[in-house]
Amino acid sequence: MVLKRIMPCLLFDGSALVKTVRFKNPRYVGDPINAIKIYNEKEVDELVMLDINASREKRRPKFDLIRDCASECFMPFSYGGGVASLDDFARLYKIGVEKVIVNTRCLTDPGLVREATRQYGSTSVVGAADYRKRLFGSQQVYSASGARTRRSLQEHCRFLADDLGVGELLLYSVDRDGTWSGYDLPTIREIAGAVTVPLIACGGAGNVAHLRQVLDETAANAAAVGSMAVYQKQGMGVLINFPQRQLIIDED
Repeated sequence: MVLKRIMPCLLFDGSALVKTVRFKNPRYVGDPINAIKIYNEKEVDELVMLDINASREKRRPKFDLIRDCASECFMPFSYGGGVASLDDFARLYKIGVEKVIVNTRCLTDPGLVREATRQYGSTSVVGAADYRKRLFGSQQVYSASGARTRRSLQEHCRFLADDLGVGELLLYSVDRDGTWSGYDLPTIREIAGAVTVPLIACGGAGNVAHLRQVLDETAANAAAVGSMAVYQKQGMGVLINFPQRQLIIDED
């Protein structure tokens, strides 16, 4: 578990950081640059920032802001949202983004993602799979932009890894987002066992025990945290923070 990564997953609405619950009701959190400065002090492993409105609004990435964020980061920085062309990929890498995260384009323009992994290497592209539970219990691939696929969640994750060639998966549970209820361990185990690329589990982290569970008890290679990284506790005010790795290890 020591070698596995833990990273904040920051949500950006186009003007500021926000936090959602089940992908709804975004609540203002603060300025991304100030948050990154604090995460530098916390020595986090990596940082993920997702622009949750860019694809839905058919808006391109905010390159100037992303450049400022990447410049401020002392850790690897991944960005997703609004990426619509190879030129967008190129600009993001040029301004300091280490990995570009793609979700909607995997559904609407898979050829673009395939070409990006060919040109820039699979390790530079992360495929994001958002999902939620259907009425009768199966998991459905979800896209906030409205894009759809008939593939099951497992089929879609295999498609991202094997057909499009992404080097990593960001598996994000819509139902767990912002709930502090713990990771969706059964689905994480299923998908981690079905793909050959590293998997980042996201959605539901509420305490250190949840992190230990997902990193110890599943084959996930990394855990992303949302609410835990921006709130003091559930139901309390904004506080940019991050659990110390030693605290997680010490509970062994």
